[in-house]
Amino acid sequence: MATTTSRLLRLLSLLQARRDWPGAVLAERLEVSHRTVRRDVDRLREMGYSIRTTMGPDGGYRLDAGTELPPLLFDDEQVVALTVALQAATVIGAGTEDAALRALTTVRQIMPARLRHRIDQLEFTAVPRPGDGPALPVSPQVLVTLSGAVRAREVLRFDYASPRREGDEPVPPRRVEPHHLVTSHGRWYLVAWDLEHGDWYVFRADRISPRTPAGPRFTPREIPGGSVQDYVSARFKGSDGANTWPCVGTVVLGKPAAAVAPFAGDGTVEDLGPHQCRYTAGSWSWIALAASLNRFDTAVTVISPPQLTEAFAELALRNAATATGQA
Repeated sequence: MATTTSRLLRLLSLLQARRDWPGAVLAERLEVSHRTVRRDVDRLREMGYSIRTTMGPDGGYRLDAGTELPPLLFDDEQVVALTVALQAATVIGAGTEDAALRALTTVRQIMPARLRHRIDQLEFTAVPRPGDGPALPVSPQVLVTLSGAVRAREVLRFDYASPRREGDEPVPPRRVEPHHLVTSHGRWYLVAWDLEHGDWYVFRADRISPRTPAGPRFTPREIPGGSVQDYVSARFKGSDGANTWPCVGTVVLGKPAAAVAPFAGDGTVEDLGPHQCRYTAGSWSWIALAASLNRFDTAVTVISPPQLTEAFAELALRNAATATGQA
């Protein structure tokens, strides 16, 4: 027969799994009498759990929110998910970094060795990327596999579901030296050196299907610029070099600086008086930069460079063709 402690943990696990439990079903699951279930529920209430007795022909119990946080139970996948969230919270700059680090330390201290081994393999870097779109699901096991390959410095083989792929011809698996696992606005990326193409790549983790076994160990290469944050941020900007926009222009907008600054993003705003300001910003192309400046819904005077003026002219032709149905 199970001990009282193990039975209480089992009862708590059941109550957390679904909203309502008939008393008879709980007694059957725990292989005890209705009276024992009632006593165990009372013990959990004394520990701080808010458990309500439900009425009706199948009267039973419901676990509700209480006034204090009692001890919690998590399954293996929940622990992995919790650790990922806590690690991300330590670097997102939301003011919760210290609390997240303390919580992560607490969780790691009490978790079983089998889970601690998986969690210790899971390391990643958070990189900001405005407008990155909705979060995309990635299996925790894939994240653990990718991070484990990074830590072990082992060549990784995987199938990659690229949207650019055409036809039904089989595509050989990618072979890479994994450098770092990166998270940005809910998306996951693997920064790696592609052995077939001889270059650095940023792979979407949600498109990766790892293969086994892992390849040989390798000596890590130095990432361009020496910083994974700068390298990935530059790629997000469409730059092959420094972490800067490849196209940067300066304009005068017919609005005061106070009206432009809240929407300036990573651009800079200079006050030119009550009715205008100077605005410097960048984008991955001149056309994209010109189009983005129209969001301020005001007169735009280009200061520099000439390419931005040309982009406005090209954009005007495209918009005119669209407006007349000749696009």
